[in-house]
Amino acid sequence: MTVTSAAAAPGAPGAAEPDEVVFRSDVTVELVKALASDADVIAAARVSTAGEQSVAALDEDPARSAGLVRYLMRDRHGSPFEHNTFTFLISAPIFVFREFMRHRVFSYNEESGRYRQLAPVFYEPGPDRNLVQQGKPGAYTFVPGTPEQHALVTEETRRACLQAYASYRAMLAAGVAREVARGVLPVATYSSMYVTGNARALMGFLALRTKREHAAFPSFPQREIEMVAEQMEEHFARLMPLTHQAFEANGRVAP
Repeated sequence: MTVTSAAAAPGAPGAAEPDEVVFRSDVTVELVKALASDADVIAAARVSTAGEQSVAALDEDPARSAGLVRYLMRDRHGSPFEHNTFTFLISAPIFVFREFMRHRVFSYNEESGRYRQLAPVFYEPGPDRNLVQQGKPGAYTFVPGTPEQHALVTEETRRACLQAYASYRAMLAAGVAREVARGVLPVATYSSMYVTGNARALMGFLALRTKREHAAFPSFPQREIEMVAEQMEEHFARLMPLTHQAFEANGRVAP
């Protein structure tokens, strides 16, 4: 097997050739489709008082519209933020998805190791990944490791993943079912999944999975899931700028 390093390998993890082992330190987030705009929030909020006349152009009174979104966010009137949808295709190591799926406000469909042979694409921390934890849970920080620690992490990650994938391939070659053989693969293996949810769900996710000094409540996400969250937030901010601005102004507290 050949080994390739890819700090930002393009495409889905299944793109690797069967005998080419790829080590990556990135994640990818593609916005597959979206029906999401600030106008959706405003129309949903106004239907309670205006009935069928609620749908109006956002630019008819932009200051009033922005004020309404800020009011809804501040006073936590959350349901108007649910009338939209985002669908993302995410490529990340399996341990990220295990954290992600604790957020039961999204719909998920993940690549299946029962039905297809998993590609040999594995996560290894990049040189800018902090390695050493200091402090206690709820008040800890991560600091850079030494060159020796980074070298050790790279060496041991590669050794373990290469051995695991060799065992996986050996079992498949012997006729063992994919669902059995996959049991030896590490959580550093890349997977892919569709994630669908609305802006309210997304804001709740971002509040927990990003660390921002101005946030009303502290959060201490693992860096790898924060990398996913940051890319998702870029799409959210572009499609729903008034909602995103109100979210920021409200201390990143979901309504």
